[in-house]
Amino acid sequence: MPRPPDPDAAIARVPEEPFSPGGAAGPGPRFPLNIGDTWLDPFVGGRMEDLRAANHPGMNRYAPTQGIPELIDAVVEKVRSRNALPCERTHVLITAGATGGLACAIGMLASPGEEVLILTPCWPLIRGIAPTFRARPVEVPFYDRVSSAEQAVAAVRERITARSVALYVSTPSNPTGRVVPGDWLEALAQLARDADLWLLSDEVYEDYVYRGEHVSVGRFAPERTLSVFSFSKAYGMAGNRTGYLVGPASAVAQARKVGTHTFYSAPTAGQLAALAALRSGDDWLAEARSSYRAAGDAAAEALGLPPPEGGTFLFVPVGDRPGGVERLLSDCLEDGVALAPGSASGHDYRPWVRICFASMPPDRMAEAVRRLARRRETRSQ
Repeated sequence: MPRPPDPDAAIARVPEEPFSPGGAAGPGPRFPLNIGDTWLDPFVGGRMEDLRAANHPGMNRYAPTQGIPELIDAVVEKVRSRNALPCERTHVLITAGATGGLACAIGMLASPGEEVLILTPCWPLIRGIAPTFRARPVEVPFYDRVSSAEQAVAAVRERITARSVALYVSTPSNPTGRVVPGDWLEALAQLARDADLWLLSDEVYEDYVYRGEHVSVGRFAPERTLSVFSFSKAYGMAGNRTGYLVGPASAVAQARKVGTHTFYSAPTAGQLAALAALRSGDDWLAEARSSYRAAGDAAAEALGLPPPEGGTFLFVPVGDRPGGVERLLSDCLEDGVALAPGSASGHDYRPWVRICFASMPPDRMAEAVRRLARRRETRSQ
């Protein structure tokens, strides 16, 4: 007998909306802190209204499955100069956002039942991408537990099994805002060599480092690293759905097959905007970085947290409270403040919430944080 037309069990367990707590909001203004987006418009020249088919023949048609050639060339130059990675045209795949890039990577390398080690707390969608391709996500409590290269290696080594095929590393971290030091990454790269693991390097917030230095782990193990980058986060272009995957040519060629048979090619107009960003988006990027840093520092101070080292998030401990975290989420929604539950970032992080401090202008962000702080204080009493 055939199986009834029900979803696969692994897919049925993937949350539909990992960023949102659900529930009804009260009257008044809305403060969406739950989604990692920006209130800033892209730079002039990189917005959709700036693009014209007359200037870009074929803009409304499919792009080549690898990506627009001019964009690939610009990415090669950027990756060599800014990330210090060896890169040729065959090492690059333009993807439907960094999400699409990570999906291509996991879809290419993991067989059903094999394990992807994920440093947690993590970007929520990576916990769903792995089972989507029939891999098993294995969480490695990390960013709030580890304080040296030796501890970093020990934390990962403890979770490695004969089924492990890859280690997912995010720096700057979503959601913790931590920037992983270069010596830690070098040690993890050596562990990956010793254990014969791939490295999945999520670098979508590479341009937003406020303390420390961003280092690409692929510098230390280029033969086994698949690095993913995002125009969405770097240049305020989330709706354009354009990112890129960089790695060994043979692996990228296989990942391209996954891309071709899922999203076919990244949006053509998004790729044109991405090319404009690499050519003339540096001033916008510098202003955005300054704005985000000020917003993150102010939010952290108001909540009694250390300032973020990078990224656009704070991971806020809320502790065990009457009614649980769900009650806090509901109370905040009554104030119009939407938060992402910490449990979306890892099983060990239920008594936390995540906020994006780049999602609204500074005055609205300050008000949202005040409302959260008030509810957080009230719930702790």
